[in-house]
Amino acid sequence: MNKELFIGRRYELDFLQSKYQDNAAQLIVVYGRRRIGKTEMLNHFAADKPHVFYTCIECPDSEQLQLFSQRLLKNNPLQKFIDTFRDWATAFESIDGDNSVKKLVIIDEFQYMAYGNKAIPSLLQKLWDETLRHRNIMLILCGSAMSFIEKDLLASKNPLYGRTTGILCINEFKFDEARQFLPGYNSVDAVSAYSILGGVPHYLKQFSPAEDLATNIERAILSRGSILYSETEFLLKQELRQTSLYNAIIQAVAAGKTRLNEIHQFTQLDRATASVYLKNLCELNILRRELPVSAPNSDLANVQRGLYRLSDNYFRFWYKFVFPNLSDLESNNAAFVWENDIKIHLNEFISETYEKICIDYLRKQNLSGALPFRFKKIGRWWDKNTEIDIVATGGKNCCIVGECKWRNEKIPLAVFNALETKTLALKSQIQGYYLFSKSGFTQSLTALAAERAEIHLVGLAELDADGCRN
Repeated sequence: MNKELFIGRRYELDFLQSKYQDNAAQLIVVYGRRRIGKTEMLNHFAADKPHVFYTCIECPDSEQLQLFSQRLLKNNPLQKFIDTFRDWATAFESIDGDNSVKKLVIIDEFQYMAYGNKAIPSLLQKLWDETLRHRNIMLILCGSAMSFIEKDLLASKNPLYGRTTGILCINEFKFDEARQFLPGYNSVDAVSAYSILGGVPHYLKQFSPAEDLATNIERAILSRGSILYSETEFLLKQELRQTSLYNAIIQAVAAGKTRLNEIHQFTQLDRATASVYLKNLCELNILRRELPVSAPNSDLANVQRGLYRLSDNYFRFWYKFVFPNLSDLESNNAAFVWENDIKIHLNEFISETYEKICIDYLRKQNLSGALPFRFKKIGRWWDKNTEIDIVATGGKNCCIVGECKWRNEKIPLAVFNALETKTLALKSQIQGYYLFSKSGFTQSLTALAAERAEIHLVGLAELDADGCRN
Protein backbone atom coordinates (compact mmCIF):
# COMPACT_ATOMS: atom_id res chain seq x y z
CA MET A 1 0.00 0.00 0.00
CA ASN A 2 1.33 3.42 -0.92
CA LYS A 3 1.40 5.41 2.31
CA GLU A 4 1.66 8.69 0.41
CA LEU A 5 -1.89 8.24 -0.89
CA PHE A 6 -3.43 7.95 2.57
CA ILE A 7 -5.31 11.01 3.84
CA GLY A 8 -5.57 12.10 7.46
CA ARG A 9 -5.75 10.09 10.70
CA ARG A 10 -2.32 11.34 11.79
CA TYR A 11 -3.13 11.30 15.49
CA GLU A 12 -4.72 7.84 15.36
CA LEU A 13 -1.83 6.33 13.40
CA ASP A 14 0.75 7.89 15.72
CA PHE A 15 -1.19 6.53 18.71
CA LEU A 16 -1.27 3.01 17.29
CA GLN A 17 2.40 3.18 16.36
CA SER A 18 3.36 4.23 19.89
CA LYS A 19 1.41 1.28 21.28
CA TYR A 20 3.06 -1.07 18.81
CA GLN A 21 6.51 0.11 19.86
CA ASP A 22 5.71 -0.23 23.56
CA ASN A 23 7.26 -3.28 25.19
CA ALA A 24 4.01 -4.27 26.90
CA ALA A 25 1.22 -6.35 25.36
CA GLN A 26 -1.55 -4.27 23.82
CA LEU A 27 -5.30 -4.82 23.63
CA ILE A 28 -6.76 -1.97 21.57
CA VAL A 29 -10.39 -1.29 20.69
CA VAL A 30 -11.03 0.77 17.55
CA TYR A 31 -14.60 1.69 16.65
CA GLY A 32 -16.71 4.13 14.69
CA ARG A 33 -19.69 4.22 12.38
CA ARG A 34 -19.68 2.32 9.11
CA ARG A 35 -17.90 3.95 6.14
CA ILE A 36 -15.77 6.11 8.45
CA GLY A 37 -12.49 4.58 7.23
CA LYS A 38 -11.51 2.29 10.12
CA THR A 39 -10.52 -0.66 7.95
CA GLU A 40 -8.49 1.44 5.54
CA MET A 41 -6.70 3.10 8.45
CA LEU A 42 -5.86 -0.24 10.07
CA ASN A 43 -4.67 -1.67 6.76
CA HIS A 44 -2.45 1.39 6.38
CA PHE A 45 -1.09 0.95 9.92
CA ALA A 46 -0.36 -2.75 9.40
CA ALA A 47 1.08 -2.47 5.88
CA ASP A 48 4.76 -2.42 6.93
CA LYS A 49 4.39 -4.90 9.80
CA PRO A 50 4.03 -8.68 10.00
CA HIS A 51 0.36 -9.10 10.81
CA VAL A 52 -2.83 -11.12 10.65
CA PHE A 53 -5.90 -9.21 9.49
CA TYR A 54 -9.21 -11.01 9.84
CA THR A 55 -12.60 -9.55 8.90
CA CYS A 56 -15.55 -11.21 10.62
CA ILE A 57 -18.72 -11.97 8.71
CA GLU A 58 -22.25 -12.76 9.78
CA CYS A 59 -22.20 -16.56 9.90
CA PRO A 60 -22.60 -19.48 12.33
CA ASP A 61 -20.05 -19.65 15.15
CA SER A 62 -18.44 -22.83 13.84
CA GLU A 63 -17.86 -21.26 10.42
CA GLN A 64 -16.43 -18.11 12.01
CA LEU A 65 -13.98 -20.21 14.02
CA GLN A 66 -12.94 -22.10 10.90
CA LEU A 67 -12.32 -18.91 8.90
CA PHE A 68 -10.46 -17.24 11.78
CA SER A 69 -8.33 -20.36 12.26
CA GLN A 70 -7.39 -20.44 8.59
CA ARG A 71 -6.27 -16.81 8.76
CA LEU A 72 -4.21 -17.41 11.92
CA LEU A 73 -2.65 -20.59 10.52
CA LYS A 74 -1.66 -19.12 7.16
CA ASN A 75 2.12 -19.44 6.76
CA ASN A 76 2.23 -21.15 10.17
CA PRO A 77 4.00 -24.55 10.47
CA LEU A 78 0.95 -25.85 12.33
CA GLN A 79 -0.98 -25.59 9.07
CA LYS A 80 0.48 -28.95 8.06
CA PHE A 81 -1.35 -30.65 10.90
CA ILE A 82 -4.59 -28.72 11.50
CA ASP A 83 -6.87 -26.45 9.51
CA THR A 84 -9.22 -25.38 12.33
CA PHE A 85 -8.57 -24.92 16.03
CA ARG A 86 -10.79 -27.08 18.22
CA ASP A 87 -12.25 -24.08 20.07
CA TRP A 88 -11.93 -20.33 20.48
CA ALA A 89 -9.68 -20.61 23.51
CA THR A 90 -7.13 -22.60 21.54
CA ALA A 91 -7.34 -20.15 18.64
CA PHE A 92 -6.67 -17.11 20.81
CA GLU A 93 -3.99 -18.96 22.78
CA SER A 94 -2.09 -19.48 19.52
CA ILE A 95 -1.46 -15.71 19.23
CA ASP A 96 2.10 -15.15 20.34
CA GLY A 97 5.06 -13.04 19.34
CA ASP A 98 8.77 -13.45 19.82
CA ASN A 99 11.35 -11.29 21.51
CA SER A 100 12.19 -9.28 18.38
CA VAL A 101 8.82 -8.80 16.62
CA LYS A 102 5.47 -7.99 18.19
CA LYS A 103 2.64 -10.16 16.89
CA LEU A 104 -0.06 -7.92 15.39
CA VAL A 105 -3.54 -9.39 15.02
CA ILE A 106 -6.46 -7.25 13.84
CA ILE A 107 -10.03 -8.53 14.09
CA ASP A 108 -12.30 -6.29 12.03
CA GLU A 109 -16.11 -6.16 12.50
CA PHE A 110 -15.58 -7.88 15.84
CA GLN A 111 -19.27 -7.55 16.73
CA TYR A 112 -20.13 -10.38 14.33
CA MET A 113 -17.77 -12.72 16.16
CA ALA A 114 -19.37 -11.77 19.48
CA TYR A 115 -22.92 -11.99 18.12
CA GLY A 116 -22.23 -15.55 17.01
CA ASN A 117 -20.75 -16.55 20.35
CA LYS A 118 -21.68 -14.34 23.30
CA ALA A 119 -19.01 -15.99 25.47
CA ILE A 120 -16.11 -14.60 23.42
CA PRO A 121 -15.68 -11.30 25.36
CA SER A 122 -15.56 -13.25 28.65
CA LEU A 123 -13.16 -15.76 27.14
CA LEU A 124 -10.88 -13.00 25.92
CA GLN A 125 -10.94 -11.38 29.35
CA LYS A 126 -9.90 -14.64 31.01
CA LEU A 127 -7.14 -15.34 28.51
CA TRP A 128 -5.88 -11.76 28.67
CA ASP A 129 -5.66 -11.87 32.46
CA GLU A 130 -3.95 -15.26 32.54
CA THR A 131 -1.62 -15.38 29.52
CA LEU A 132 -2.02 -12.94 26.64
CA ARG A 133 -1.05 -9.81 28.58
CA HIS A 134 2.34 -11.34 29.26
CA ARG A 135 3.14 -11.87 25.57
CA ASN A 136 4.69 -9.67 22.89
CA ILE A 137 1.41 -9.14 21.06
CA MET A 138 -0.88 -6.38 19.87
CA LEU A 139 -4.51 -7.42 19.48
CA ILE A 140 -6.84 -4.86 17.87
CA LEU A 141 -10.61 -5.38 18.05
CA CYS A 142 -12.41 -3.18 15.54
CA GLY A 143 -16.16 -2.67 15.18
CA SER A 144 -18.69 -0.51 13.40
CA ALA A 145 -21.67 -1.25 15.69
CA MET A 146 -21.11 1.69 18.02
CA SER A 147 -23.84 0.79 20.51
CA PHE A 148 -22.41 -2.74 20.87
CA ILE A 149 -18.86 -1.50 21.41
CA GLU A 150 -19.80 1.18 23.95
CA LYS A 151 -22.54 -0.65 25.85
CA ASP A 152 -21.78 -4.38 25.46
CA LEU A 153 -17.99 -4.39 25.27
CA LEU A 154 -16.49 -1.40 27.07
CA ALA A 155 -19.09 -0.49 29.72
CA SER A 156 -18.13 -1.00 33.35
CA LYS A 157 -20.12 -4.21 33.91
CA ASN A 158 -18.75 -6.00 30.85
CA PRO A 159 -15.79 -8.42 30.67
CA LEU A 160 -13.21 -6.32 28.84
CA TYR A 161 -13.74 -3.25 31.00
CA GLY A 162 -10.37 -2.20 32.41
CA ARG A 163 -8.41 -4.66 30.23
CA THR A 164 -7.94 -2.53 27.14
CA THR A 165 -4.69 -0.59 26.81
CA GLY A 166 -6.18 1.83 24.30
CA ILE A 167 -9.56 2.90 22.90
CA LEU A 168 -9.90 4.86 19.67
CA CYS A 169 -13.25 6.21 18.52
CA ILE A 170 -12.83 7.15 14.86
CA ASN A 171 -14.77 10.29 14.04
CA GLU A 172 -15.58 12.09 10.83
CA PHE A 173 -12.97 14.34 9.28
CA LYS A 174 -13.14 18.05 9.92
CA PHE A 175 -13.34 20.24 6.84
CA ASP A 176 -9.59 20.73 6.45
CA GLU A 177 -9.00 16.97 6.11
CA ALA A 178 -12.17 16.26 4.13
CA ARG A 179 -11.07 18.99 1.73
CA GLN A 180 -8.22 16.77 0.53
CA PHE A 181 -10.70 14.35 -1.03
CA LEU A 182 -11.86 17.17 -3.31
CA PRO A 183 -8.62 18.54 -4.81
CA GLY A 184 -10.23 19.79 -8.01
CA TYR A 185 -12.97 21.77 -6.28
CA ASN A 186 -12.90 25.52 -5.74
CA SER A 187 -13.55 26.77 -2.21
CA VAL A 188 -17.30 27.27 -2.68
CA ASP A 189 -17.85 23.79 -4.10
CA ALA A 190 -15.62 22.23 -1.44
CA VAL A 191 -17.64 23.77 1.41
CA SER A 192 -20.86 22.81 -0.40
CA ALA A 193 -19.78 19.19 -0.85
CA TYR A 194 -18.65 18.94 2.77
CA SER A 195 -21.95 20.41 3.96
CA ILE A 196 -23.76 17.66 2.07
CA LEU A 197 -21.48 14.66 2.64
CA GLY A 198 -19.80 15.48 5.93
CA GLY A 199 -16.39 14.09 6.77
CA VAL A 200 -17.02 10.42 5.93
CA PRO A 201 -14.30 9.29 3.48
CA HIS A 202 -16.51 6.81 1.65
CA TYR A 203 -19.15 9.46 1.02
CA LEU A 204 -16.61 12.02 -0.18
CA LYS A 205 -15.25 9.53 -2.70
CA GLN A 206 -18.67 9.28 -4.35
CA PHE A 207 -18.37 12.84 -5.70
CA SER A 208 -16.31 13.25 -8.86
CA PRO A 209 -14.28 16.49 -9.17
CA ALA A 210 -14.82 16.19 -12.92
CA GLU A 211 -18.56 16.82 -12.46
CA ASP A 212 -20.33 19.90 -11.14
CA LEU A 213 -22.18 19.89 -7.84
CA ALA A 214 -25.65 19.40 -9.34
CA THR A 215 -24.54 16.41 -11.41
CA ASN A 216 -22.81 14.81 -8.42
CA ILE A 217 -25.87 15.24 -6.22
CA GLU A 218 -28.21 13.79 -8.85
CA ARG A 219 -25.92 10.87 -9.70
CA ALA A 220 -24.51 9.91 -6.28
CA ILE A 221 -27.42 10.72 -3.95
CA LEU A 222 -30.73 11.17 -5.74
CA SER A 223 -30.55 8.22 -8.14
CA ARG A 224 -32.09 4.92 -7.09
CA GLY A 225 -29.39 2.28 -6.76
CA SER A 226 -26.61 4.72 -5.87
CA ILE A 227 -24.67 3.88 -2.70
CA LEU A 228 -25.77 6.98 -0.83
CA TYR A 229 -29.45 6.73 -1.74
CA SER A 230 -30.18 4.15 0.99
CA GLU A 231 -27.21 4.82 3.27
CA THR A 232 -29.12 6.38 6.16
CA GLU A 233 -31.55 3.47 6.27
CA PHE A 234 -28.74 0.91 6.39
CA LEU A 235 -26.95 2.76 9.19
CA LEU A 236 -30.08 3.11 11.32
CA LYS A 237 -30.99 -0.57 10.90
CA GLN A 238 -27.49 -1.60 11.93
CA GLU A 239 -27.64 0.35 15.18
CA LEU A 240 -31.30 0.66 16.17
CA ARG A 241 -34.63 -1.09 16.38
CA GLN A 242 -37.97 0.56 15.61
CA THR A 243 -36.36 2.63 12.89
CA SER A 244 -39.71 4.11 11.85
CA LEU A 245 -39.88 6.00 15.15
CA TYR A 246 -36.29 7.18 14.84
CA ASN A 247 -37.10 8.27 11.29
CA ALA A 248 -39.95 10.38 12.62
CA ILE A 249 -37.71 12.08 15.18
CA ILE A 250 -34.95 12.81 12.69
CA GLN A 251 -37.50 14.12 10.20
CA ALA A 252 -38.90 16.42 12.89
CA VAL A 253 -35.48 17.89 13.68
CA ALA A 254 -34.67 18.25 9.97
CA ALA A 255 -37.95 20.17 9.58
CA GLY A 256 -36.88 22.66 12.25
CA LYS A 257 -38.58 21.12 15.29
CA THR A 258 -35.60 21.49 17.60
CA ARG A 259 -37.11 21.65 21.08
CA LEU A 260 -38.28 18.59 22.98
CA ASN A 261 -41.86 19.84 23.13
CA GLU A 262 -41.90 20.53 19.37
CA ILE A 263 -40.53 17.03 18.64
CA HIS A 264 -43.13 15.52 20.97
CA GLN A 265 -45.95 17.35 19.15
CA PHE A 266 -44.61 16.53 15.66
CA THR A 267 -44.09 12.80 16.31
CA GLN A 268 -46.92 12.25 18.82
CA LEU A 269 -44.45 10.33 21.01
CA ASP A 270 -44.76 10.99 24.72
CA ARG A 271 -41.96 13.11 26.15
CA ALA A 272 -40.31 10.28 28.09
CA THR A 273 -40.12 8.02 25.02
CA ALA A 274 -38.94 10.86 22.80
CA SER A 275 -36.21 11.68 25.33
CA VAL A 276 -34.89 8.10 25.26
CA TYR A 277 -34.84 8.00 21.46
CA LEU A 278 -33.17 11.41 21.29
CA LYS A 279 -30.50 10.21 23.74
CA ASN A 280 -29.78 7.17 21.54
CA LEU A 281 -29.45 9.33 18.42
CA CYS A 282 -27.10 11.68 20.25
CA GLU A 283 -24.92 8.74 21.34
CA LEU A 284 -24.62 7.78 17.66
CA ASN A 285 -23.60 11.37 16.78
CA ILE A 286 -26.57 11.68 14.45
CA LEU A 287 -28.11 14.34 16.67
CA ARG A 288 -26.65 16.71 19.23
CA ARG A 289 -28.25 18.74 21.99
CA GLU A 290 -27.06 22.31 21.79
CA LEU A 291 -27.06 24.81 24.64
CA PRO A 292 -25.94 28.44 24.63
CA VAL A 293 -22.19 28.49 25.16
CA SER A 294 -22.63 30.30 28.48
CA ALA A 295 -25.21 27.84 29.85
CA PRO A 296 -24.44 26.48 33.34
CA ASN A 297 -23.41 22.85 33.73
CA SER A 298 -26.68 22.10 35.50
CA ASP A 299 -28.50 22.58 32.18
CA LEU A 300 -26.65 19.62 30.68
CA ALA A 301 -28.70 17.19 32.78
CA ASN A 302 -32.02 18.81 31.90
CA VAL A 303 -33.35 17.36 28.63
CA GLN A 304 -35.97 20.11 28.53
CA ARG A 305 -33.19 22.63 27.92
CA GLY A 306 -31.44 23.31 24.66
CA LEU A 307 -32.06 22.60 21.02
CA TYR A 308 -31.72 19.30 19.16
CA ARG A 309 -29.90 19.53 15.86
CA LEU A 310 -28.66 17.07 13.27
CA SER A 311 -24.90 16.87 13.77
CA ASP A 312 -24.32 14.48 10.87
CA ASN A 313 -24.15 16.50 7.65
CA TYR A 314 -25.32 13.72 5.36
CA PHE A 315 -28.27 12.79 7.58
CA ARG A 316 -29.23 16.46 7.64
CA PHE A 317 -29.12 16.67 3.85
CA TRP A 318 -30.92 13.37 3.32
CA TYR A 319 -33.78 14.14 5.69
CA LYS A 320 -34.05 17.73 4.47
CA PHE A 321 -34.14 16.99 0.74
CA VAL A 322 -34.31 13.26 -0.01
CA PHE A 323 -36.79 11.89 2.53
CA PRO A 324 -39.59 14.39 1.67
CA ASN A 325 -39.08 13.74 -2.07
CA LEU A 326 -38.88 9.95 -2.12
CA SER A 327 -42.00 9.59 -4.28
CA ASP A 328 -40.46 11.72 -7.04
CA LEU A 329 -37.07 10.03 -6.67
CA GLU A 330 -38.59 6.56 -6.85
CA SER A 331 -40.10 7.74 -10.16
CA ASN A 332 -36.60 8.73 -11.38
CA ASN A 333 -37.25 12.48 -11.17
CA ALA A 334 -33.88 13.44 -9.65
CA ALA A 335 -33.46 16.48 -11.93
CA PHE A 336 -36.89 17.78 -10.90
CA VAL A 337 -36.03 17.48 -7.18
CA TRP A 338 -32.75 19.30 -7.73
CA GLU A 339 -34.32 22.19 -9.64
CA ASN A 340 -37.46 22.64 -7.56
CA ASP A 341 -36.23 22.01 -4.03
CA ILE A 342 -32.50 21.54 -3.44
CA LYS A 343 -31.15 24.27 -5.72
CA ILE A 344 -33.48 26.87 -4.24
CA HIS A 345 -32.63 26.14 -0.60
CA LEU A 346 -29.03 24.90 -0.79
CA ASN A 347 -27.32 28.14 0.32
CA GLU A 348 -29.53 28.31 3.41
CA PHE A 349 -28.74 24.65 4.12
CA ILE A 350 -24.98 25.17 3.77
CA SER A 351 -24.94 28.13 6.14
CA GLU A 352 -25.31 25.91 9.23
CA THR A 353 -22.29 23.79 8.29
CA TYR A 354 -20.38 26.93 7.37
CA GLU A 355 -20.75 28.10 10.98
CA LYS A 356 -19.20 24.85 12.20
CA ILE A 357 -16.29 25.25 9.76
CA CYS A 358 -15.71 28.76 11.08
CA ILE A 359 -15.77 27.49 14.67
CA ASP A 360 -13.20 24.81 13.78
CA TYR A 361 -11.04 27.53 12.21
CA LEU A 362 -11.09 29.45 15.51
CA ARG A 363 -10.29 26.27 17.44
CA LYS A 364 -7.12 25.87 15.38
CA GLN A 365 -6.27 29.52 15.94
CA ASN A 366 -6.83 28.96 19.65
CA LEU A 367 -4.42 26.01 19.74
CA SER A 368 -1.74 27.99 17.93
CA GLY A 369 -2.06 30.93 20.32
CA ALA A 370 -3.14 33.33 17.56
CA LEU A 371 -6.19 34.71 19.40
CA PRO A 372 -6.33 37.50 22.00
CA PHE A 373 -6.70 34.86 24.74
CA ARG A 374 -7.07 31.10 25.07
CA PHE A 375 -10.76 30.32 25.14
CA LYS A 376 -12.22 27.35 26.99
CA LYS A 377 -15.66 27.11 25.38
CA ILE A 378 -16.95 28.04 21.94
CA GLY A 379 -20.31 27.75 20.23
CA ARG A 380 -23.51 29.60 19.47
CA TRP A 381 -25.12 31.91 22.02
CA TRP A 382 -28.70 33.03 22.35
CA ASP A 383 -31.28 34.34 24.76
CA LYS A 384 -34.93 35.34 24.28
CA ASN A 385 -34.06 38.36 22.16
CA THR A 386 -30.60 37.92 20.68
CA GLU A 387 -28.60 35.29 18.79
CA ILE A 388 -24.89 35.34 18.00
CA ASP A 389 -23.31 32.81 15.61
CA ILE A 390 -20.07 32.35 17.57
CA VAL A 391 -19.10 33.19 21.12
CA ALA A 392 -15.83 31.96 22.66
CA THR A 393 -15.40 32.42 26.39
CA GLY A 394 -12.44 32.29 28.72
CA GLY A 395 -11.58 33.69 32.10
CA LYS A 396 -11.82 37.26 33.38
CA ASN A 397 -15.27 37.92 31.85
CA CYS A 398 -13.96 38.33 28.30
CA CYS A 399 -15.01 36.76 25.03
CA ILE A 400 -14.55 36.61 21.28
CA VAL A 401 -17.58 36.89 19.01
CA GLY A 402 -18.14 35.94 15.40
CA GLU A 403 -20.64 36.34 12.57
CA CYS A 404 -20.83 33.94 9.60
CA LYS A 405 -22.46 34.85 6.29
CA TRP A 406 -22.83 32.30 3.47
CA ARG A 407 -24.27 34.73 0.94
CA ASN A 408 -23.59 35.76 -2.63
CA GLU A 409 -22.88 39.34 -1.56
CA LYS A 410 -20.19 41.14 0.41
CA ILE A 411 -20.71 41.73 4.12
CA PRO A 412 -21.50 45.43 4.68
CA LEU A 413 -20.53 47.60 7.62
CA ALA A 414 -24.11 47.32 8.91
CA VAL A 415 -23.54 43.63 9.76
CA PHE A 416 -20.63 44.51 12.03
CA ASN A 417 -22.59 47.33 13.65
CA ALA A 418 -25.45 44.93 14.37
CA LEU A 419 -23.02 42.38 15.85
CA GLU A 420 -21.46 45.03 18.07
CA THR A 421 -24.91 45.98 19.34
CA LYS A 422 -25.87 42.35 20.00
CA THR A 423 -22.76 41.85 22.15
CA LEU A 424 -24.20 44.23 24.76
CA ALA A 425 -26.41 41.32 25.86
CA LEU A 426 -23.30 39.30 26.76
CA LYS A 427 -22.21 41.80 29.43
CA SER A 428 -18.61 40.83 28.76
CA GLN A 429 -15.49 42.52 27.48
CA ILE A 430 -15.19 41.78 23.75
CA GLN A 431 -11.57 41.13 22.83
CA GLY A 432 -12.09 40.15 19.22
CA TYR A 433 -14.67 40.35 16.43
CA TYR A 434 -14.36 37.71 13.68
CA LEU A 435 -16.48 38.10 10.57
CA PHE A 436 -16.55 35.22 8.09
CA SER A 437 -17.84 35.71 4.56
CA LYS A 438 -18.34 33.58 1.49
CA SER A 439 -18.20 36.61 -0.83
CA GLY A 440 -15.89 39.09 0.87
CA PHE A 441 -16.42 42.45 2.56
CA THR A 442 -17.41 45.94 1.48
CA GLN A 443 -14.84 48.71 1.31
CA SER A 444 -16.29 50.51 4.33
CA LEU A 445 -16.02 47.42 6.53
CA THR A 446 -12.51 46.70 5.28
CA ALA A 447 -11.50 50.28 6.11
CA LEU A 448 -12.89 49.99 9.65
CA ALA A 449 -11.05 46.70 10.21
CA ALA A 450 -7.82 48.42 9.18
CA GLU A 451 -8.40 51.01 11.90
CA ARG A 452 -9.49 48.65 14.67
CA ALA A 453 -7.16 45.77 15.46
CA GLU A 454 -9.84 43.76 17.24
CA ILE A 455 -11.85 43.33 14.01
CA HIS A 456 -10.78 40.34 11.90
CA LEU A 457 -12.20 39.65 8.43
CA VAL A 458 -11.84 36.04 7.26
CA GLY A 459 -12.62 35.31 3.63
CA LEU A 460 -13.41 31.93 2.15
CA ALA A 461 -9.95 31.55 0.60
CA GLU A 462 -8.30 31.99 4.01
CA LEU A 463 -10.74 29.57 5.64
CA ASP A 464 -10.02 27.00 2.93
CA ALA A 465 -6.25 27.46 2.95
CA ASP A 466 -5.42 24.81 5.55
CA GLY A 467 -7.33 22.11 3.67
CA CYS A 468 -5.64 23.00 0.40
CA ARG A 469 -2.17 22.90 1.98
CA ASN A 470 -2.48 19.59 3.81
